[in-house]
Amino acid sequence: MKLLITGASGLFGARLAQAAVNNSFSVYSAHYKHAISHGIAVKLDVTNKDQVEKTIHKLSPDVIVHSAALTNVDKCEEQKQTAYKTNVKATENIVAAAKKTGSFLVYISTDYIFDGKTGMYKETDPANPVNYYGYTKLMAEKQVQTLNDYCIARPSVIYGSNPAAGKVNFALWLLNKLKNQEEVKIVTDQWNTPTLNTNLANMVLEILEQRLTGIYHLCGATRLSRYDFSVLLAQEFGLDTTLIVQAESKQFHWAAKRPRDSSLNTTKAAQTLKTKPLKIKQALKQMKANAGN
Repeated sequence: MKLLITGASGLFGARLAQAAVNNSFSVYSAHYKHAISHGIAVKLDVTNKDQVEKTIHKLSPDVIVHSAALTNVDKCEEQKQTAYKTNVKATENIVAAAKKTGSFLVYISTDYIFDGKTGMYKETDPANPVNYYGYTKLMAEKQVQTLNDYCIARPSVIYGSNPAAGKVNFALWLLNKLKNQEEVKIVTDQWNTPTLNTNLANMVLEILEQRLTGIYHLCGATRLSRYDFSVLLAQEFGLDTTLIVQAESKQFHWAAKRPRDSSLNTTKAAQTLKTKPLKIKQALKQMKANAGN
């Protein structure tokens, strides 16, 4: 099966490329600024419509996983034009090209399409983003839904054992701080369902193989606060949990509002897939085992 991944140098994209290569996919790893580690490198600016059309026409992939996005929540709030171009217009370009080649498209969305008032959102719950990042991802979802053959995957706070695309994720940032004996303030009043990148990659791989359509919440199986996640992470890696200081969201001056509880219900994925959403302690053990791989 021929697979094209956008954002293949990213935290999720790199792991998906690795898993797909290991499962005998023909993997084309599209990247823009950062080098890729697995698959055949394809230089691609997803905001360039002509370039997207020519690349996808030439490769004619069976499946496309579109994970390239501007995910910096505050930057999206401050640079709305850039965020819209990167997250919405780029997805329009991918969708238009996929329609011409008949490629099955999997779009990587986010829990931030929800307002966070209730938490444990199901795939059928109405979206109501509270920040511009969430809005752009929801608009992109609507573009994807104009296809006949698509799957929308929604993760929540993706983390992993290695840096990707020139930056560290929340988990690595925290571990680095604690290893340097630095005190960190972490919020106790934000809840989500943190997603290990390898678990997400394996679930998406199964969706590609089965060509499952519709919307799936593909994230960790445990709802917990940022603070509790941080403590469990520190404990798994044998670091000092007393350096993690409880804080409230109001103490931070973010440009973008965060949903209070954007946790996702994974029942549909757990019932459908052989690869199950991992509970947090399982995921952290796997993250530790993945370190350096």
